[in-house]
Amino acid sequence: MQERRAFGKLPAMTLVLLWLIGGVSAYLLGSVPFGFLIAKACGKDIRFLGSGNIGATNVFRSVSKPLGILTFALDFLKGLCGVTAVPALAARCAGVEGDGMALAVFCGALTVAGHNWTCFLGFKGGKGVATSAGLLLGLSPAGVGLAFAAWLALFLTTRYVSVASIGAAATLAAVVWWPLQLYADHGLWFPCVLTLLAFLAIWKHRSNIARLRAGTESRFSFGKKRKGE
Repeated sequence: MQERRAFGKLPAMTLVLLWLIGGVSAYLLGSVPFGFLIAKACGKDIRFLGSGNIGATNVFRSVSKPLGILTFALDFLKGLCGVTAVPALAARCAGVEGDGMALAVFCGALTVAGHNWTCFLGFKGGKGVATSAGLLLGLSPAGVGLAFAAWLALFLTTRYVSVASIGAAATLAAVVWWPLQLYADHGLWFPCVLTLLAFLAIWKHRSNIARLRAGTESRFSFGKKRKGE
């Protein structure tokens, strides 16, 4: 049986292969366009419906509510598996032991990148909110809990999914810096990466921000749509 070794004791070539396998696997996992596939199974191309986004919100509005929830769950699981299952399997194959937080963050980031720029749809994808939420649950449960609380509060008060998502991302970018002692074992790079991922989610909402400024963004309706919404 091969002896498992810590990351720091691995030969350089083994480390490169480990990160290459983990990164490619994570990107391909993230690239699976669940929203597109679910809508396609219903005979619809989600890219030409509603906002044209392949994410859960557009599936929820343009296809059906249950399928939108299913899309969110599957995209969420992509992010969670990207920081748990993918790096664990890569490390096991290489005979590596240790927490491998850097590898987990690397794989998680590439999972989000795969969702946002999927190779299966011409490198166009979703906004990465659900996938990022899954990633963050695996890396910082407390942070994602506060971000979800912000999302819920903003959603219920504004009924804009985009405003809630942007607010949640901004909340996460702030809370990961306090208290820094939570991340002392990982280093300053850890909250830096989480902040960059949060700002990436905000940047992906730039079309929503433009519609909000123009007053044309759609509000979520809990019942019948009101006039003008």
